[in-house]
Amino acid sequence: MASTLSDSELVSRCRAGDQQAWAELVERFSRYVYAIAVQAFRLPEADAEDVFQEVFARAYQHLDKLRDDAAVKPWLAQLTRRLCIDRLRAAARERPAAEEELEAVDGDETLALLDEALTVQEALAAAPEHCREILDRFFAQDESYKTIADALDLPSGTIASRISRCLARLRAHLEGRSDGPRPSGDR
Repeated sequence: MASTLSDSELVSRCRAGDQQAWAELVERFSRYVYAIAVQAFRLPEADAEDVFQEVFARAYQHLDKLRDDAAVKPWLAQLTRRLCIDRLRAAARERPAAEEELEAVDGDETLALLDEALTVQEALAAAPEHCREILDRFFAQDESYKTIADALDLPSGTIASRISRCLARLRAHLEGRSDGPRPSGDR
């Protein structure tokens, strides 16, 4: 069920009382909610975890109030924002906060970056294993063509073309087109 249901279908199943669908909804959006709290609002880990719990508790209680099932992601983002702001205000009452600290929280730009990063991560998860591996090695682990070639037992010249093809496939997926060109050696 996990990756085959749209957000809308998932919410619909949650409303119908499907506990497996609820677990999938939490799993699907957990990194997103936590990232908003930690990266956009710079909450300490303990506060971010409290916000995380509260977001999903409220989402569970008020899922029936969501007007458009497909809008669950922005709804959760808005709920997370409000709870983070409440947490920051409560912390400011406990200790004086510098004016610059409160002004520094510009969540919109950070949320856009988080949305983009999670979209790319989802597209990577849908890519074939060999594409995920080669793109991860090159971009995330910053490995050279030679290092990747040695690890994968491929000629160095093949690595650049594989990266290019895998990126084209990823781009096609992100733009909603077909699979795009298939990398050589596709299994």
